[in-house]
Amino acid sequence: MEHLDRLDGTNWVFRYGGSFPPGTDSFLLSAFPGLRRGQSVCDLGCGAGLLGLLLLRREPSLRVTGVELDRDACLLAEENARANGLSERLRFVGADLRKPEELPAPGSFDLAVCNPPYFPPDSGALSPQASRRAARAELTCSLDQVCAAAARLVRWGGRFAVVYRPERLTDLLNTMRQRGLEPKRLRFVQRTASSAPSLLLAEGRRGGGPGLRTEAPLLLEGPDGRSSAELDAIYWKGPVTTL
Repeated sequence: MEHLDRLDGTNWVFRYGGSFPPGTDSFLLSAFPGLRRGQSVCDLGCGAGLLGLLLLRREPSLRVTGVELDRDACLLAEENARANGLSERLRFVGADLRKPEELPAPGSFDLAVCNPPYFPPDSGALSPQASRRAARAELTCSLDQVCAAAARLVRWGGRFAVVYRPERLTDLLNTMRQRGLEPKRLRFVQRTASSAPSLLLAEGRRGGGPGLRTEAPLLLEGPDGRSSAELDAIYWKGPVTTL
């Protein structure tokens, strides 16, 4: 079943299947990396293309390429680009990121982003739906394969930004470093100032020197229990609303 949403505050629409609903993690990741005019960005495992839309909303001059293995998701992503008049700046490649020969040319991008599967394949119950299983657990690609693809695709000095789970922080930072993506920025996501982190945002630089900056936590709620001003800004003053 397909759904159609409108990105709040715009006339842009986002069509998605039941396996790829808009998630807070994609919105958080879209606001994390610094963007410059005209940069080329690769979204690894792009699903229906939400993250690319959000990045272009921040910086309309970007050139974004999504890589997606799931054919149905890739078709939806292409439809979303067309529906919003972004086909020249938001393109998609049906490819397996584990296979270098299917990917764009090495060093083609200034920035790679990814909202990868968070869990090992043997961690808890999995959905009977194949696409949902692949989105949750490392069944079709591992963290190492994601980092290897990012390291191949970004230029020397290029960056890789990812949203992940705090309990796998050591795995993430070690894997990024092993693949030549030196961790440079880290930010935890917390519901409140006194809550344990529920997500993390990390950025590495290809060929970067040692030195990790840990930034102030991103709080989802303010003292009054309402969504924080920063989260409202990330959502462009409101959540995705259903048409």
